[in-house]
Amino acid sequence: MTVIVEDRGPVRVLTLNRPEKLNALDTALTRSLSEAFAAAEADRDVRAVVLTGAGRGFCAGADLGEFSSLTPERADAVLERAALTAKLQVQARELRVPVVAAVRGAAVGGGAGLAIGADMVVAGTDLKFGYPELKHSIVPALVMTGLVQHLGRKLAFELVSTGRLLTAAEAFEHGLVNRVVSPDEVLPAALEIAEHWAKVEPRAIAAAKNLFYRVADLPTDAAMRAGQDVNALMRGFRA
Repeated sequence: MTVIVEDRGPVRVLTLNRPEKLNALDTALTRSLSEAFAAAEADRDVRAVVLTGAGRGFCAGADLGEFSSLTPERADAVLERAALTAKLQVQARELRVPVVAAVRGAAVGGGAGLAIGADMVVAGTDLKFGYPELKHSIVPALVMTGLVQHLGRKLAFELVSTGRLLTAAEAFEHGLVNRVVSPDEVLPAALEIAEHWAKVEPRAIAAAKNLFYRVADLPTDAAMRAGQDVNALMRGFRA
């Protein structure tokens, strides 16, 4: 099982399960996680999701072992993998239920993108966060959008161009994570957040999440109109 799925009441815990590879994202794991997100979206008993990784790291990014088979001569495979990766990087924010990432150890490259793609992040003090792709002659193309959206341009370019890894304290300072706790408290702290979400009226939190991301990408006038629409809609949530 590349992704372990566990329900704790209305909270679904998704665990990346390639600990021997620091949960590096090969095609099988990428597809399995995408399918697990879709299943959580479809299950109306699920009210919140916790995303975490087995072992000592959250996710070491793309599995470089697969790159030898993703060559221009296999254009269809390259495009399929790129589309799957791009979908996964934004899938957590597109779910109707909120997602909290419980991150310890390495969260680099695609793993960094997965972490900050969640609605909230709890990080361990052992966090190593960054984008070291250029050191391997790879461009962090599919994770760059999320990085630039979350950080100022100067620091974002520094991380991409130098491969410098941020500590947990630095990630917190720059707003990439919500809480920093000891490594053994990462999952319990994330579960506490998810359990709080699960108590909220599900239509209300789904509408709040949807509106939150919509207004971020809209001009002020359009964002206010969207808010008015949800304001009218929410009157039925307490009936």
